[in-house]
Amino acid sequence: MITVTEATAPAANLKRLSDEGVSIWLDDLSRKRIASGNLAELIETKHVVGVTTNPSIFQAAIGSGEGYEEQLADLATRGVTVDEAVRMMTTADVRAAADILRPVYEATGGRDGRVSIEVDPRLAHRTAATIAEAKQLAWLVDRPNVMIKIPATEAGLPAITEVIGRGISVNVTLIFSLERYREVMDAYLAGLEKAQAAGIDLATIHSVASFFVSRVDSEIDKRLTKAGTDEALALKGKAALANARLAYEAYEEVFGSARWTALAPSGAHKQRPLWASTGVKDPAYKDTLYVDELVAPGTVNTMPEGTLNATADHGDIHGDAVTGGYDRARADLAAVERLGVSYEEVVKQLEDEGVSKFEAAWEDLLDAVATSLRGKGAEGE
Repeated sequence: MITVTEATAPAANLKRLSDEGVSIWLDDLSRKRIASGNLAELIETKHVVGVTTNPSIFQAAIGSGEGYEEQLADLATRGVTVDEAVRMMTTADVRAAADILRPVYEATGGRDGRVSIEVDPRLAHRTAATIAEAKQLAWLVDRPNVMIKIPATEAGLPAITEVIGRGISVNVTLIFSLERYREVMDAYLAGLEKAQAAGIDLATIHSVASFFVSRVDSEIDKRLTKAGTDEALALKGKAALANARLAYEAYEEVFGSARWTALAPSGAHKQRPLWASTGVKDPAYKDTLYVDELVAPGTVNTMPEGTLNATADHGDIHGDAVTGGYDRARADLAAVERLGVSYEEVVKQLEDEGVSKFEAAWEDLLDAVATSLRGKGAEGE
């Protein structure tokens, strides 16, 4: 690892991460962060080159009301529905963030400088509605550097193909299992083939696949702790990294295939793995674990600000930590299975919980905005 002075360590740690081929995206957005100049500052000083949002992030930001008062008053005066109000506020934030990141988008040829916004999580099991929502969001934001987030549910897979096939860039979210990840990559390639057949320039389409990390450890560790044996306890904290490393192996295989080779000459871009849920949930683990140990070329790591700052302060970026570790990863997951922890059961549970948590956050956001609209409406009478 490079040696730097204390004064330059934050910039050096994050620069080293970027130099290893990892794009640093911020997993957060709010009106306050945009208006205060904080987002622009993070781009300038912390090597942030993208932003991701989700229903929970918007619930925290808009639910607080800070920075949204004037728009809420205008929306109340117009008498809009709660759903419309939420979409007007969320797309306004994403549009503003996309404008701030536009220079990064231009400098990287569209690879980075991206801002993601998710389809209504209540549509996670409805293919046609997800497609319609994705088209509407792309139209509402109206920025070339937006990515529409579509969950990797069974119903989401054909939606991914259709939306990519229309030339809209997609961030596939809530991926937990290796099997589902391969289906996501297949859906992406099918979308590129569809776009190519429609005469769309493949060079204009980008995609990332958000593979969730910390939640895998949280659930599997809980089961290992319940087992309580020395062997079980020794495996804690290993499953999430093993799962992610095997996902990268699958990525290398798919984007080294003949099917991909046929698309590449037309300007197609690989669908990059994005490590999501990288904030450590167990205080016993180093707070930069899911950054330090998932360094690999051509990946994205989307971090909450706490993890970003921790990486800047004391991250240990020691080069590629993924390729070459596939046999060890397989052995770790096999050892977990031998102890009676079902991988298939865990990843299915995590997908279901992921969708449910986002639905609950969205409902909370709708309730908070409804209350605000009623209050603003009363004030205007």
